[in-house]
Amino acid sequence: MFPDAPQPFIDLSTGINPFSYPLPSLSPDTFVRLPDAEANGRLAAVAARAYGAPSAAHVAPAPGTQILLPLVAALAPAGRAAILGPTYSEHARAAALVGHTVLDATSIDQLGAADLAVVVNPNNPDGRIVGKESLLALADTLKARSGVLVVDEAFMEVGPAETSLAGETDRENIIVLRSFGKFFGLAGLRLGFALAAPALAARLVASLGPWAVSGPAIAIAEHALADYAWIEATRGKLAGAAAKLDRLLADAGIDVVGGTSLFRLTRSSSASQIFRQLGNAGIIVRAFHEHPTWLRFGIPRDSDWDRLHAQLGTV
Repeated sequence: MFPDAPQPFIDLSTGINPFSYPLPSLSPDTFVRLPDAEANGRLAAVAARAYGAPSAAHVAPAPGTQILLPLVAALAPAGRAAILGPTYSEHARAAALVGHTVLDATSIDQLGAADLAVVVNPNNPDGRIVGKESLLALADTLKARSGVLVVDEAFMEVGPAETSLAGETDRENIIVLRSFGKFFGLAGLRLGFALAAPALAARLVASLGPWAVSGPAIAIAEHALADYAWIEATRGKLAGAAAKLDRLLADAGIDVVGGTSLFRLTRSSSASQIFRQLGNAGIIVRAFHEHPTWLRFGIPRDSDWDRLHAQLGTV
């Protein structure tokens, strides 16, 4: 799209933390040996503590959350999938892939009659939060008709922790998805988790097969998920960076209408022009075909603020 743009590009089109977790030193054995069941068990235990799941038996580690989407959608018999939108489009694709008819729901009230209900919480791209009591009431409604509730908490590390359903996964029709790479800034590691009742978690682990998660991913995540001091400090750093970005956008006359501290959703009648202008300057943000006045901005790296500031001053 922008063949003449100066490089390197500044990629603000994602919601990945630019302040990535410092990689620990790894033994060469981590790379040359297959990960064993004990290593997977340790990872599941660390993840359960970090996310607030009842036990390691409630955790299914996977090579990224993306690969879990069709597996989780298939836990509900093929029927009607209702997805609270607008949101991450891959949920609809994955549900259709396993045979569901997909409904794009605009309110939580439209989810109760589904066989599979999906809520992204906090939502991407607008940061919408659905309260815990509303989600539990929805799960009860679905259970009466053998329906399944999937809550994608990919951005919950920067959301209100009290709304997480991770601790409610003893309920046999609730599956919670957690992404490792976004908050820890290590998306290339490909690691995510499904939190569910032990029987469901075991089904997902069996579907993934042996050695699904790499040895390096296990070793790095064991350190990172237990590094609570880094986690808390990073939450604060991201909140400060998001506030700084809001000020830059406001100074450019661009309204911030939602988001989290990993991304900001904006609205402008000039969104398409701003997208092209930034792109021609080598700065990529997220545009939305269905919502042409929206743009989503990720958080810049420390070295990228001046270049973004200069370009926003010309929009």
